[in-house]
Amino acid sequence: MDLRLVGRAVRALRRRRRWRQDDLAREADVSRPVIGRIERGESASIAIGVIERVVLAVGGSLDVHARWQGEGLDRLLDEAHAGIVEWLVARLRALGWEVRVEASFSRYGERGSIDVLAWHPKRHALAVFEVKSITPDMQAMLGGIDRKGRLAPTIARDGGWAPVSSVARILVMADSSTNRRRLARFGATVQAALPARGVEIRRWLEDPVGPAPAGVWFVAHDRGAVANRPNLRRIRVPAGSASKPGIPGSSK
Repeated sequence: MDLRLVGRAVRALRRRRRWRQDDLAREADVSRPVIGRIERGESASIAIGVIERVVLAVGGSLDVHARWQGEGLDRLLDEAHAGIVEWLVARLRALGWEVRVEASFSRYGERGSIDVLAWHPKRHALAVFEVKSITPDMQAMLGGIDRKGRLAPTIARDGGWAPVSSVARILVMADSSTNRRRLARFGATVQAALPARGVEIRRWLEDPVGPAPAGVWFVAHDRGAVANRPNLRRIRVPAGSASKPGIPGSSK
């Protein structure tokens, strides 16, 4: 994060609103000297959360990019995502669900894949899981999970899972203070689209009767650190296929 550039942006946005530093300090609930330090690019000792609050107060948004060993961080984040997926698959299978990982689809011109698609053979319930190790672009993510939930019954039928009584839409996120804080910034939107929380989701997954939940489930970000990970493979569901794709092998 370029602190000088952030400071210049805060100053420009503040002046655009015709605010004094005192006005911004009051709006962001910080002291005026803090505003001065941020605008001068002298904010190295100021908490990122405070800087973000100041940027939000003037109508901006703060993006912090972490880099490590070139593409090494991307691989590390992918590993965190894969770890959560593998933990989720093992948890679902233990509860009696059949699971497909990265179920690809191409329906009515819409293409994509579902991180985890699960079907409960006893209750004929279906669940769509979107897994995120870091906070996503919320508008794109909410639109994506809604679209996948809408297409899921057709994808399930193409794969031999039918009939479907209900479809859950669940965002599974790594539990971190950063993810919780950023999700809270979109609290009203998330609450409207995904109102259920972890306890309700877990209860429904144990016995999926009644209305299928749509919600957010925070899980420990180190769930993937297990000795014996299940052997997962990608599943592609051809459009209109009547055959049932293979189910990835279960883990003990």
